[in-house]
Amino acid sequence: MQKLLQTPIFRSIRARYIPPFSTFTSLSDYALDNHNIANEVLTLIDEVHPMEPALEKVTHFLNKQIVVSILQAQLKRDPKICFRFFIWASRSPRLRSGLAHNLIVGMLSNGQNDNNNEFDLCWSVLDDMRNEKVPILADAFVALISGYWRLQRAEKAVETFGRMKDYECTPNLDAYNIILHVMVKKDVILLALAVYNMMLKSNCRLSCFTFTILIDGLCKSGNAQDALNLFDEMSDKGILPSKVTFTVIMSGLCQARRTDDAYRLFYLMKSRGCSPDIVTYNSLLNGFCKLGRIDEAFALLKSFRNDGYVIGIQGYSNLIDGLIRAKRISEAEELFWKVFEVGLTPDLVLYTIMIRGLSDARRVKSALNLLRDMTGRGITPDTQCYNALIKGFCDVGLLDQAQSLQLEITQHDQFANTCTYTILVCGLCRNGLLGEAQQIFNDMEKLGCFPSIVTFNALIDGLCKAGKLEEAHLMFYKMEIGKNPSLFLRLSQGADRVLDSASLQKMVEKLCESGLILKAYKLLVQLSDSGVVPDIRTYNILIHGLCKAGQINGALKLFEELQLKGLLPDSVTYGTLIDGLQRVDREGEAFKLFEHMDAKGCKPTSSVYKSLMTWSCRRRKISVAFSLWLKYLRSLASQENEGINIVEKYFEKGDLENAVRGLLEMDLKLRDFDSAPYNIWLTGLCQASRVEEAHQVFSILQEFRVNVSAPSCVMLIHGLCHEGKLDEAFEIFLYTKEKGYQLLPRICNNMLQALLCSQEKSALAFELLSRMKSMGYNLNTYLQLRTKSLLHHHWNIRERENMSTG
Repeated sequence: MQKLLQTPIFRSIRARYIPPFSTFTSLSDYALDNHNIANEVLTLIDEVHPMEPALEKVTHFLNKQIVVSILQAQLKRDPKICFRFFIWASRSPRLRSGLAHNLIVGMLSNGQNDNNNEFDLCWSVLDDMRNEKVPILADAFVALISGYWRLQRAEKAVETFGRMKDYECTPNLDAYNIILHVMVKKDVILLALAVYNMMLKSNCRLSCFTFTILIDGLCKSGNAQDALNLFDEMSDKGILPSKVTFTVIMSGLCQARRTDDAYRLFYLMKSRGCSPDIVTYNSLLNGFCKLGRIDEAFALLKSFRNDGYVIGIQGYSNLIDGLIRAKRISEAEELFWKVFEVGLTPDLVLYTIMIRGLSDARRVKSALNLLRDMTGRGITPDTQCYNALIKGFCDVGLLDQAQSLQLEITQHDQFANTCTYTILVCGLCRNGLLGEAQQIFNDMEKLGCFPSIVTFNALIDGLCKAGKLEEAHLMFYKMEIGKNPSLFLRLSQGADRVLDSASLQKMVEKLCESGLILKAYKLLVQLSDSGVVPDIRTYNILIHGLCKAGQINGALKLFEELQLKGLLPDSVTYGTLIDGLQRVDREGEAFKLFEHMDAKGCKPTSSVYKSLMTWSCRRRKISVAFSLWLKYLRSLASQENEGINIVEKYFEKGDLENAVRGLLEMDLKLRDFDSAPYNIWLTGLCQASRVEEAHQVFSILQEFRVNVSAPSCVMLIHGLCHEGKLDEAFEIFLYTKEKGYQLLPRICNNMLQALLCSQEKSALAFELLSRMKSMGYNLNTYLQLRTKSLLHHHWNIRERENMSTG
């Protein structure tokens, strides 16, 4: 203290501000606490310019508390001096503090008015310091970025980061982290990754927080694998993940339906001594529930409780949502009412989940009663809650009630949103009310709601199904142009064309390397705000409409176009086109497209294989259909090639019985057994007039308790009747009765006529009639005139025989 008061600066200040107490004989009598030192420094920074050289002489007498006191006092006097003092103090780790940073951010975000813009004052301070050749540290820009972000002025925050180089200031870890946070929150993950690459090139020290921000952004943008790769990169760099990092990556994996990977990370987290919290537990529960693995979720809950986890409203919400997804609605209801019993009160989220579940189960009356119960308990439903109920009413065709509920939303100070109108558009299209759907679509923008990609897709699908392909195309082009057609045109032209996400990422990285970070940000935001862009589902809807109308060349043109625009065809795209080519008898091209699909890395789904099998069977190419399914089985990791090869040899030898048995033994081990291929073969054998073999397949399927579909039964009955095997045909009819299938009049009449035309089997016809009557067939309307005539003839014969016997 004595040294402080003897400095020339403080001697001059002391003479003016410290009264001479003659009773004190030593400097200790004038002991100055932090408050007094702060006052001395306040005087100094007010009067001395530039302040930095003078402050350097007294820096060792200052501490964090004194710095904060000076800032608090100066905030009310002169923001410019306050900001400059903050920049100076930030040079020393001993004087820098989070509280000082927060004071400046508070000054920036709270002190804005028309006459006094603190941001402009701070920028003028930076300009003065640059002109005076006073070094400026990154903390100044971190404060400005934080201030802009607190006011949700993301573009100014990005601009500030980009201007650091103009002041010869290199971003530090805090600057990178805050701007990455802003970019992730604004959903410009491509820009965040480009800035991360800048960090790596500048050899800036990375922190756990840096990785957590980026992992969160990647997960939320649907790039779970990239997030996992970054998590591994973090470990490779020797940075230990925190509890938050683990929770973020586990939550992202669960959202990506990779719950098993999340569970493995959960154990890794515990093994490293990082204790999970309630957010971690709830994320895992939610992951298992969303996949429909509800029994595993309840088992997890038991183990979590052993760790000390106490289930709350969010935990109950996850479990109830899981039960609903697993179609166990009664159990979901039971658990919902149990929430009250344990002393908890369901919140808006839980009520919405339950209302959605009841609506999806077509129990709209119960869902509406629950909404009334909810409002009676003082919980106000929001638009999302109403949307769940509106969708339920649309699904059951009660469109007037759905539209009444839409009007009811405003009574709770809420507003219908894009999702509300999209639900109504979907419902109206599904019920054939295309005109009304178009009217709602056209009114959306007037009501301040812009159609989403789902809205466009629903209307385009409705137009296609109504055969209005020209209007569907017009809607597609309206969607494609969006609100900013010049932007798309500009990006798709020139040397650096942007046609897909990879080329867009390269452009963003190039802009960042050139220091044009703000330009990159504006580009990505413009793309985001420029309206909806056709996605692969939009193209699939149009391609399906064209294929159905026989316009396969138009469908193939769209297939080429979507790839030029950076979209990747999916299995639905290929499957639709393959089926479309088969419909117009272009089988060779269909198989070429199938091979092209595999070569392009789009793994054909079982649906694509089954479509090709069906068409091959229609062309009596049973061996091709059989080989296709074996190829599909070989593509599954769970199947052994040795077993498939044995089955293939049986088939090549013509031993159909052992081939089918061998396949069934393998297939039934799969979690999701599919009986469709067997029904396709059975039908194909009938179409190829190989009825005896078809009946053999039917018998094997019965032996293995595999359901035979109604169409396959029809084909088999028809084939057996045609070959005069009426006992076997009757056996198949009895099977349809057992399964609850009701056959078309044509099939029943054909079989009755075949039985009645046979002298030996005519008695079976009357037994068949008796069975049909017991199954609820209306014989008066079902039986054709010829059938009735034959029945009348046989009835007369039986009557005469009875009379002669009598």
